[in-house]
Amino acid sequence: MNRADMLSDLRERGDEPWDLVIVGGGATGLGTAVDAAARGYDVVLLEQSDFAKGTSSRSTKLVHGGVRYLQQGNVSLVMEALKERGLLLRNAPHLVEDVAFIVPSYSWWESPFYGVGLKVYDLLAGRYGFGKSSYLSRERVVQEIPSIQQKGLLGGTRYYDGQFDDARLAINLATTAFEQGATVLNYARVEGLVKDADGAVEGVVARDLEAGEVHTVRGRVVVNATGPFADGVRRLDRPDAAPIIAPSQGVHVVLDRSFLPEESAIMVPHTDDGRVMFAIPWHDVAVVGTTDTPIDDVSLEPVPLEGEVEFVLDTANRYLARPATAADVRSVFAGIRPLVRAGDGEDTAALSRDHTILVDPVSGLVTVAGGKWTTYRKMAEDVVDHAMTLGDLEPRECVTRDLPVHGHHRNAERFGRLDFYGSDAPAIENLADADPSLAEPLHPRLPVTGAQVVWACRREMARTVDDVLARRTRSLLFDARAAIEAAPRAAALLAAELGRDAAWAEAQVAEFTALARGYVYAG
Repeated sequence: MNRADMLSDLRERGDEPWDLVIVGGGATGLGTAVDAAARGYDVVLLEQSDFAKGTSSRSTKLVHGGVRYLQQGNVSLVMEALKERGLLLRNAPHLVEDVAFIVPSYSWWESPFYGVGLKVYDLLAGRYGFGKSSYLSRERVVQEIPSIQQKGLLGGTRYYDGQFDDARLAINLATTAFEQGATVLNYARVEGLVKDADGAVEGVVARDLEAGEVHTVRGRVVVNATGPFADGVRRLDRPDAAPIIAPSQGVHVVLDRSFLPEESAIMVPHTDDGRVMFAIPWHDVAVVGTTDTPIDDVSLEPVPLEGEVEFVLDTANRYLARPATAADVRSVFAGIRPLVRAGDGEDTAALSRDHTILVDPVSGLVTVAGGKWTTYRKMAEDVVDHAMTLGDLEPRECVTRDLPVHGHHRNAERFGRLDFYGSDAPAIENLADADPSLAEPLHPRLPVTGAQVVWACRREMARTVDDVLARRTRSLLFDARAAIEAAPRAAALLAAELGRDAAWAEAQVAEFTALARGYVYAG
């Protein structure tokens, strides 16, 4: 998967229309590209920044049915998500795994209350279940989570859900789409829509942000899959379009793995702001979150608002024997949920995570909004079904239920620290074998080598230090300060691969350092 080849495809296409032009390279856009290309349609995807730069790399790292949605009574969403959870584990086993979650009980009524709800969760999962929920004694809870606050602990309830690496899944979906015949291009910003005499959208105007070249890209159907930025694209169509997105920010705190030394996670069913909070072992760290704060403006690099990190730490510390302090925080990251608006005054914590597909009655612009990572495949299937009708495309059945995601490997754990690369891991090992300098870690506190940087550039369309350290290797989330210190080495490797000079590398380091400071928490 090479960016130069993608640009060449775009240029060679000229005025010949694609079946689908997809705007947005996050979970929904990439999933739609995979679905449409796998059905045999001509597909091009354009992303203004890097794949999964925004919301899709900033999730809680869960593939789940949504216990909280069951509490809200949204049984259909839970059932759909549980089914999709099972399909994702089957199709991307190198990135998705089942994890035991424990709901600790500090009041006599909590275990029976939550136990009943989780039995319903098991029932809804059916054959897609990851394991049966069960009551745990106080002693067993301590055995499973030695770091738990034991004062007042009575027992707990265990259930099973899934976790994954969101940005890595996005990159693998981009590769899957490419392997199915799609053209996927990052750093290609859509700046306008092309319409015919009747006002129907028949393409987009996109700018290659690297070369500055402007392209007119024609399509039978244009899909707006830009998440929190969906209203901005809709206003390119109709400047007076009423907003449909109610953006909400969620913040996560990354701690040392010593706070969750075993493999079980903690689920807090009700926080002070009405959310569920999780503490999850992820790679070699522990991720704790999240908040739910309504916001007015969206950006590609949201930062925690005042009090959000403190709220997460305060809540987590009620359940940890050793309280986490500012000195224990390795990184903080914020993400924006593209929730679909309901009535005025709705609390964003209560808004549904269902997805919505809108087709403008005049222009035919297709907008998909809402949803969550777990249901990305079903969202994509629904979008392509709509596009098939709207664009008068030859009817073709969806095949992604049984389509392996790139990197698919049933025994990826054999590759050790490279397990999340799946079937690509041996090629990365070969790079390090051929050049021993690439086997060296970028930083003593990061499980990342030069070979991974080179691979990201050659095969995963990484163009910047941010692409490599934030999304291809997750270094920025593992340890923000270490990532800043590793930036010069990453920039030098990228410059060599991309044919850039020392000035470019220096500018990359400065740009990344400024960005990464937003992930450092000093208290």
